[in-house]
Amino acid sequence: MRSSHPKKTRDRAPAAGRVPLGAETERNEKQEAQERAFLVGIDVRTRGRGKGAVTAQAQAARDAASASNAGAQGSGQNSGQSSGQGSGKSSSNKPSIPEFDADESLAELRTLAGSAGAKVVGEILQRRDRPDPATLIGGGKLEEIAGAAASVNADLLLFDHDLTASQQRNIERIVKLRVIDRTQLILDIFARHARTREGQLQVELAQLQYMLPRLAGRGIEMSQLGGGIGTRGPGETQLETDRRKIYRRVRHVEQQLENVRRIRAQQRQRRESAPLAVVALVGYTNAGKSTLFNALTKAAVLSSPRMFATLDPTIRSVVLPSKRKILLSDTVGFIRSLPHTLVEAFRATLEEVQRASLILHVSDASSRLSAEQDAQVEIVLKELEAEKKPRLRVMNKVDLLDVEVANALVNDPVLDAKTVYVSAAEGVGLVKLLARIDGMIEEDPISRLHLSVPQEEGKILAMLEAKARIYSRKYRGGVVDMTVAAPESVVRKVREWVVG
Repeated sequence: MRSSHPKKTRDRAPAAGRVPLGAETERNEKQEAQERAFLVGIDVRTRGRGKGAVTAQAQAARDAASASNAGAQGSGQNSGQSSGQGSGKSSSNKPSIPEFDADESLAELRTLAGSAGAKVVGEILQRRDRPDPATLIGGGKLEEIAGAAASVNADLLLFDHDLTASQQRNIERIVKLRVIDRTQLILDIFARHARTREGQLQVELAQLQYMLPRLAGRGIEMSQLGGGIGTRGPGETQLETDRRKIYRRVRHVEQQLENVRRIRAQQRQRRESAPLAVVALVGYTNAGKSTLFNALTKAAVLSSPRMFATLDPTIRSVVLPSKRKILLSDTVGFIRSLPHTLVEAFRATLEEVQRASLILHVSDASSRLSAEQDAQVEIVLKELEAEKKPRLRVMNKVDLLDVEVANALVNDPVLDAKTVYVSAAEGVGLVKLLARIDGMIEEDPISRLHLSVPQEEGKILAMLEAKARIYSRKYRGGVVDMTVAAPESVVRKVREWVVG
């Protein structure tokens, strides 16, 4: 699918003279895609006792994963239960959680770079006991990186770490290249993939908030106004001017997003007036949420192996086996160390998660790091105050497992009631998933009843056919005797024909 798109842009020759806007956009994206990136990874390890030295980030994720695994056994979660999960061996019988090591983290950065349209031309990984406060990785290593990047004609350095403003300036001064840290790269991907006005506003807000603390010291143009005739009196530095402009823009964007929230709240009120439960899909980026969304709703939301292909939320209705309808919401994927500014900016979008009756937590069953990825999702859910929502774990991509293992997982009747194994791409396990969702939704509860409906009540009979499960039906003397399981919204309309 990815290879066919560039082919179209090559085969289609632009008309002489004026260049169409679409062709210009394609050309700009092609130019962006030619940027050559050199990746820099850093493995900062805390000093641990014996061989158990782990990164502080990995330890935090391990604790979150313990809480996530404990919470998956019920709808409530308590992060305090995970306090004993520190070391690899403990009195607990739970298996150890695989962690992102430095090489896997760098591989994820490689994927992020591809999603941003960059071509990776080299990479280097440094292991340190502690980060260098001035340059993160030390001046000597930077000189080595500058030479390696120059040898492959790199246009920019991508760091698999967040950089302070001073670190970024110091590194740029030495390597003479643009330097992008992990947060800035993720923001760029979001800006690239945002299609709706709402998504673009949310990304812009996050970018402005990221930019504010990094204004200081960005060159001679931000120096103090000089002295002399005509320059005395109330003046302001260029830095203060830029800061004021950004604050003004932030307020404007926040105002527009507030309007989005108000419209969403009105839409939600209209939805809530009808007894329709909202089920939200969450999960690590590229876990297959959009593919699962399309498989369940028959929608055509973009599903792509690129990270953060879905930014703009989509809601579609799904009919459950009980013939109740629910609203399924596809949301933006989460990632390790998701920038806090993005979580805040996308709060309007992620309100669907906060308001959902049920959260479908989609994981990649084929990934060795699925438990670690789940831990990162758990961190974001806590930030959204949605960690105590009823949850169903959906292990996706079983088609990438060994066939016998996949069949055993999908068909095992004694698996945990909070986990379903599916392949959204192959349509495996979706019937079981819908049945499990049906059993967990409390809105518009199902009742079993006996009815005697006159045959002339054609509308009522048609409604029962469409919205209720009919177990038995007998015709006698102009009356239809029926045994049905119907939601409360239907029961209210047929109450006068209930018998027994």
